[in-house]
Amino acid sequence: MADRESTKEVYDRFASVYDEFTSTNNYEMWLGDVLLPELEKHGLQKGRALDVGCGTGRAFDPLLDRGWKVVGCDASEGMLGQAAEKFGDRVQLHRADARDLPLVAPAETDGGFQLVLLLNEVVNYFTEDGDLERAFAGIRRNLSPGGLVVFDANTLLWFRHSFASGRSEELSGGGWDWEGLSEGVERGATYEMRLSGHGVQPYVHRQRHWPPEQVEAALESAGLRPLAAFGQREENWQVILESPLDEERHHKTIHIAARVD
Repeated sequence: MADRESTKEVYDRFASVYDEFTSTNNYEMWLGDVLLPELEKHGLQKGRALDVGCGTGRAFDPLLDRGWKVVGCDASEGMLGQAAEKFGDRVQLHRADARDLPLVAPAETDGGFQLVLLLNEVVNYFTEDGDLERAFAGIRRNLSPGGLVVFDANTLLWFRHSFASGRSEELSGGGWDWEGLSEGVERGATYEMRLSGHGVQPYVHRQRHWPPEQVEAALESAGLRPLAAFGQREENWQVILESPLDEERHHKTIHIAARVD
């Protein structure tokens, strides 16, 4: 629970500059041009999408522009506030932690969601044993029969390099310093994120590495059938999905699974 509250507090304070901080993340290309076409190969039917850990709604536009009805949920009130300012009544927003996901409207009234997304390393913030299973069980409850879930997770390559180094960036009104605190990471990492000029004090974020086979076992135990697992890399600012995934070569894994009935 301490990790949950720490993460929520950081993102509440970080919300006002989150979009600037993630401005190089091209969701139109990543979700719109890569992930959605891949999901369609696995039978995705357009309808309602639930973005779990939606943050400020970076993934909303590619879905809305393609005719999806979008619902977002996040544990951070600050992040939801930013999403509400940007999208107004174009989306429904709910405050909920992914590990305690309730039935979210419209799932509770009219058959669930055709697609559930957990993007930008949401699952790596699940740091306790049992977190994956709890989150996946909640996702299954919200999926329509045959509905799909897609999510990414950081690999050993990402943890060993990005979480064991440091860098600084300048945002409007202040600087952001990342100090990696982990070496030889296998199943988890901690890092310190410091943002000056925005009222954010240094906090330690903890992320956990989840081996792909453990992820697939957790999916199956929750009643979700793994359909695909890709390694992700970038080349010339383009996202490339490759199979088989290689945690020493790819910095992310992409998992696709379906509800089992």
